[in-house]
Amino acid sequence: MSLDTFEGTYGSSVSSPATTDHLLPLANSSGLREKPSKRRLVSYFTLFVPARIASFNTLTFFCLTCVWVISYKLSLQGGDLLFINNNLGLLGGEILISVVSLTAIVTMLYMRKLRRTMRRNVAVLLLVIATALYVYDHGERFEEHGFYNVLVFLAIFIPLNVVIATTYVLFMTIPNFIVILALSLVGLGCGVTLALRHYIALFDQGMFDRLQDIPGECKWQGSNYPLVDLLPSGTQNFWAGSMSCTPSAGDIKADFDAQGYLTASCSTGDAITVDILPDTRRWMLKDKSKWQIFNHRVLDAIVHSNYTKPMLVDEQIQAVVVRCGAQSKIVTRVSPPPSRIPEFVPPANTDTRSEKARDKITGKRPNVIFLFVDAVSHRQFYRRLEKSAAVLKTLHQPGKTRLTELYRYHSLGVSTDNSTKAMYIGAISPGRVNPLPIWAYYRDRGYVTARVETSCEDWSTTYISQYHRSKKYSVGERSLDYELSSPFCMPEFYPATGNSFGNFKGPFSIVARCLYGRHVHEYGFDYIDQLRHELRSVEQSRRRPYMMMLNLMEGHEGTGEVLRTLDNRLSVFLDDLRTSGELEDTALFLLSDHGLHM
Repeated sequence: MSLDTFEGTYGSSVSSPATTDHLLPLANSSGLREKPSKRRLVSYFTLFVPARIASFNTLTFFCLTCVWVISYKLSLQGGDLLFINNNLGLLGGEILISVVSLTAIVTMLYMRKLRRTMRRNVAVLLLVIATALYVYDHGERFEEHGFYNVLVFLAIFIPLNVVIATTYVLFMTIPNFIVILALSLVGLGCGVTLALRHYIALFDQGMFDRLQDIPGECKWQGSNYPLVDLLPSGTQNFWAGSMSCTPSAGDIKADFDAQGYLTASCSTGDAITVDILPDTRRWMLKDKSKWQIFNHRVLDAIVHSNYTKPMLVDEQIQAVVVRCGAQSKIVTRVSPPPSRIPEFVPPANTDTRSEKARDKITGKRPNVIFLFVDAVSHRQFYRRLEKSAAVLKTLHQPGKTRLTELYRYHSLGVSTDNSTKAMYIGAISPGRVNPLPIWAYYRDRGYVTARVETSCEDWSTTYISQYHRSKKYSVGERSLDYELSSPFCMPEFYPATGNSFGNFKGPFSIVARCLYGRHVHEYGFDYIDQLRHELRSVEQSRRRPYMMMLNLMEGHEGTGEVLRTLDNRLSVFLDDLRTSGELEDTALFLLSDHGLHM
């Protein structure tokens, strides 16, 4: 049979015949088999290659899926904070490998010519595996940190795939796209390089000077590439919603009068109720020394009352929550007034003063304000708190006030504990029995002491309690003159059940930290401002120095973006210190325990 006869007989069915008999070498008139022609070899290829390609695609999908699952599973290894810190690079590399492998699978699904059933089956399989991995570990602790892994994974995976898909579409629609892309990448690379060099130069700069390389002093270890500076503000958590708080108590008017009566009204006409939040200053160690115990003690101690007329509230109470319908409002006060606070006489057996210093202290002593912002590095302060940094620079007024930037005073460990223990109790591991917190030393010396914790905890008590034999009494038979913690234990901010330190609710969340329509830190600043002004209003001859601490948690979260919500209120606070002249006799410490390690 000639080739023409062969083609005429089978026509276009050669590439997809109903049977495979024609693939055998055809017999001639003498009964001998003919040698296959080149055209027949093409027919072999058109039949067998698609099958081989399908097998290759299946094998590729299988291998990439294994790499994705195994690398992601390895990235879920957990332990304590030290383990996470020591293995952070490895865990990050494993997440990156899992992102790349899954991206390769997704890219194959829309770039390669695949059967519809294969695309559908692979997509379903990917969803099933992803769901299984999430169910396996979606924790928000160091031991089980799957939810953090998901956030990091998606933060890389989604932008990467958007870029790849966009590039693919443009490649298919725009002529000479490769040339355009190459030129764009060169321009982008040059821009990034110049910007990065600029931010590297800024990294160790401060208000008036920069970190100097002094022989014998500590040095920056390794290379530093501040890539975060290349990202516009808000980039890392734009998907988490607005960083503003929606006002929710516009219909409620409530305040304390000079006699301690609470007056309230509600324009909606709904019934008014009042939650009287407990005074926690003298609580026993066992009630304040553990996370997620203190908040339940606060909730259990709240007194709920119906409001019908002005009500007298115990003078030890610092805050109440007024509710009307769906609206709530926190009302705080400084009570009793500073003029009525007697000077503290420390117990003789725990008096922190020396024998010589126990006599009447003469001379003017400075006021002291500790403003602590958790997990904020030197560069992060300038990066996210631009208004505050600008105001801070104006506080330096030679002859009146002096601003000192401490470059080489650094954290004492990779976690909060070591650094804050040193700050709160003077040592990482106290050598004495029943140690006292720093505020006790001030109070023993006649200072009015106050502390505001915006995260529903008492750090100094938490650290100290493990060194006290008994948990049945307050710290060294002492308490602060003023303390505001209860409002920040409300379940609308600090979850009463489940994980109180999640990514989307609580003091470590990556969303705006709001409570009844205001940022949580606003309540802390308002109380500190009110106390400062009350103390200043005391007659000069009777005025005592004060020591107050305000602890803020806006820096403690994974994106580094929530910190910017603090900028407006912090800058107002600093500017008020400057314009009031208060800094002429006040030492302000603006500090953190370490940089962002989340």
